[in-house]
Amino acid sequence: MSEITVRNGKRVVIPEADELADEIRQQPSGQGSDLADVRRVIAANHGVDQCCPVTVQRLLVQFSESGEVPYWRVVDPEKPFAKRLAGGADRIREMLARDRL
Repeated sequence: MSEITVRNGKRVVIPEADELADEIRQQPSGQGSDLADVRRVIAANHGVDQCCPVTVQRLLVQFSESGEVPYWRVVDPEKPFAKRLAGGADRIREMLARDRL
């Protein structure tokens, strides 16, 4: 079960890997989706103000290493965070292109 905490007066959900993975898998293939939108959906599902961005990034790194979740659908290859993922921005662009086929 996801943990809910309070930070700076806001209720924040710490998502579990399965929850984030399920939400990412629902994103359309072949087009980048906004990670902030994914976090908003998860927060709304829990009735809280925010979804923890640090946890989400940590999980995305894990997803990029395992290859089991289409993390590239929610990561902008032009953003600095893309460099932290397995294969970096080039891998994200490659996988988005494959999704389009």
